[in-house]
Amino acid sequence: MAMAEKFDSLEEHLEKFVENIRQLGIIVSDFQPSSQAGLNQKLNFMVTGLQDIDKCRQQLHDISVPLEVFDIFSIFRYIDQGRNPQLYTKECLERALAKNEQVKGKIDTMKL
Repeated sequence: MAMAEKFDSLEEHLEKFVENIRQLGIIVSDFQPSSQAGLNQKLNFMVTGLQDIDKCRQQLHDISVPLEVFDIFSIFRYIDQGRNPQLYTKECLERALAKNEQVKGKIDTMKL
C-alpha cells in the first residue's frame, strides 16, 4: 500500500469517527429511553472506529509529526481570535515545509 493510500485510509476512518461522535452527541443531548438502542449502536461504532484508526496507526508508525501539530492551545487561541481553523492547519504545514527546506539545505551543504 502506497503512503498516500495509507493517509487516505486514515483520513477516511477519522472522518467517519468524527461523524459518529457528532451523531452520538445528538443522541445523548436529547436522550430518551427509546433511543437506547441507537445509543448502543453508536457506541459500538465508536469502538470499531477506534480499532480501525489503530490499524491505520500501525501502518504509519514510522511517520514523524512536528510537536506544533499537537499544540491544541494554539488552535484554540487561533479560533478565539475569530480565525479559520483550516488556515491554522495550512500555516502549520507551511512552517513545516519551510523547516524541511531549511534542514534539507543544511544537509546538502554538509555533503559538499
